[in-house]
Amino acid sequence: MQLTLDRNIEVKDMHIHGHRIRVAIRPGLNKQISPLLVFNGIGANWEVIISVFKTLNKDIEIITFDTPGTGSSSTPILPYSMKSLARIAKKMLAKLNYESVNILGISWGGGLAQQFAYMYPNYCKKLILIATSAGPLMVPAKPSVLVKMVTPMRYWSPRYMKSIAGSIYGGRFRNNQKLVAEFTKKIKPNNAWGYVLQLSVIPRFTSLFWLKKIKQPTLVMAGDDDPVIPLINAKILASKIPNATLSIIHKGGHLFLF
Repeated sequence: MQLTLDRNIEVKDMHIHGHRIRVAIRPGLNKQISPLLVFNGIGANWEVIISVFKTLNKDIEIITFDTPGTGSSSTPILPYSMKSLARIAKKMLAKLNYESVNILGISWGGGLAQQFAYMYPNYCKKLILIATSAGPLMVPAKPSVLVKMVTPMRYWSPRYMKSIAGSIYGGRFRNNQKLVAEFTKKIKPNNAWGYVLQLSVIPRFTSLFWLKKIKQPTLVMAGDDDPVIPLINAKILASKIPNATLSIIHKGGHLFLF
């Protein structure tokens, strides 16, 4: 495996279902603990969550990857679905010889996490859903926030990100420009078509009708200052998933995890 500047992170390309997928792994010190598979947010490359990797218990092995069209993964020509992405993730785990994992999904990646847990219950032991919803059948953000989210401009222009970060992410991003700058430095600008492909998944996905079939112990986490995914959506998830626990982060924004 090829190493990044962080010697603890192993990076490799895998060819799965016609896609070249960039995979990143932080090896865990205790192989008896279930690994953690992380599904990232829309337009975000794996390096964005490297800070989270560094704060988690070193005993835990962590796996993540760039969704097709983001980061260093290849960009498909045709649209894909949450189901096809879940199949890619399962194939990736099989190739890496993981029999089961715990799953953490952030924002857009929370939808993929729900899809994976529903389709492959034997592969997913526990589920963590962060700042996410059940899909389009949700309580939406304000139009002023949605307009800024439908373009990847914030990933292309640090100046633009600085100007809108507080209004779309909330929480500490409202008044901590140092935090915004640190977050922005980790972003690898993606191409417009790759972003469009991720956006196109959203209207074709909803978990609302099968959330009750997700049986894994689930932790639903949300900030009470999240402009992108209003808090009520987390409460809906927690009420529909049988074994769910809701944790509300006081003054937490959409990116409270960071």
